[in-house]
Amino acid sequence: MTTAPVTDMLAPPPPLAPGSSLFLDFDGTLVNIADRPDKVAIPAELADLLFGMADRLHGRLALVTGRSIAQIDNLFGRTMQALAISGSHGCEFRWQDKLVHPPRPVEELEQAARRFDDFAFGHPGTLVEVKTYGVGLHYREDPTCGPEAKRLAESLATQSGLVVQHGKMVVELRFGGGDKGTAVRNMMECAPMAGGAPVYLGDDLTDEAAFAAVNALGGISVLIGPMRATHAQFHLDSPADVLAWLKELMA
Repeated sequence: MTTAPVTDMLAPPPPLAPGSSLFLDFDGTLVNIADRPDKVAIPAELADLLFGMADRLHGRLALVTGRSIAQIDNLFGRTMQALAISGSHGCEFRWQDKLVHPPRPVEELEQAARRFDDFAFGHPGTLVEVKTYGVGLHYREDPTCGPEAKRLAESLATQSGLVVQHGKMVVELRFGGGDKGTAVRNMMECAPMAGGAPVYLGDDLTDEAAFAAVNALGGISVLIGPMRATHAQFHLDSPADVLAWLKELMA
């Protein structure tokens, strides 16, 4: 997948056109990335803002995240059942009281988790995050571990059939059933989203597949955070700017 060159000329996103569907990444988009994935700070008003925005858009809002759906519920401290959510990089969906997900590759993920745990034991600046359909090896607290962590993940992927997913200071082995672009395309085929234009906000390399999908569907793609090579057409500086933009849409 080829990305556009880095540019500092991307403008903030325009207001939503009538009938648009809004897709929001979570980490780095709605909340600031924390050193540990279980330590993210959820703004007090975020859940109500999301529910209000979903109501304003007549259900045309979805979270699209690499976290599992269960992780999202746990972080908010409440079920987010009323929102459409694609979790685990497009592997699982919960929408309109339905939960759709494939069988979990238990043996492969447990083996990957053990090998990542062994690595983390010898590298104190790293930590392992076990998800429903993946296991991540974070090296944010010691970026020098990145190359070795990536080599380990590539080796384990060859042995297990799992897919390597690179992100910000993390490498993940996950079930290969899709990606965030797949998630957007699948939801855009269903009511009430079908027939409108998608708008996607994301910050990470994992969001590039969604940016490309949204662009192909004639929608709007928005990069959050520092400028880099990207498929995105527009830009916001931070999660705080995303929340301000959402509040403007609600006004």
